[in-house]
Amino acid sequence: MDKLINKKYANYDYTSRYISVPYYYDTEAKRYVYGIGEQFNRDSTSYVSHKVVQGDTLDSLALKYFNDPTTWWIIAYFNHINNPFINLQEKFTIINIPSATNVEFKDPR
Repeated sequence: MDKLINKKYANYDYTSRYISVPYYYDTEAKRYVYGIGEQFNRDSTSYVSHKVVQGDTLDSLALKYFNDPTTWWIIAYFNHINNPFINLQEKFTIINIPSATNVEFKDPR
């Protein structure tokens, strides 16, 4: 039985980067979790290392590696990034891009 149930998406009255981030109820921890990132085991999930260059953003990397810029949060979660507007060039020289083969990429609407 899955521990994550009741997949939902937040609705905003304004433009938000978080509109594509799903949230679930974790039946084991008895709390809501956002995104599917909680399912990644950082120790066993394969990844590629990307050399950060000028102009790289979380959404541009998601577009490059996942063909979907709205999945930027997967890269953010995997690299312990809390600020989605981070200037990657100031904080990283290398960023790890997880394998997202088990992540569902479907339009929520």
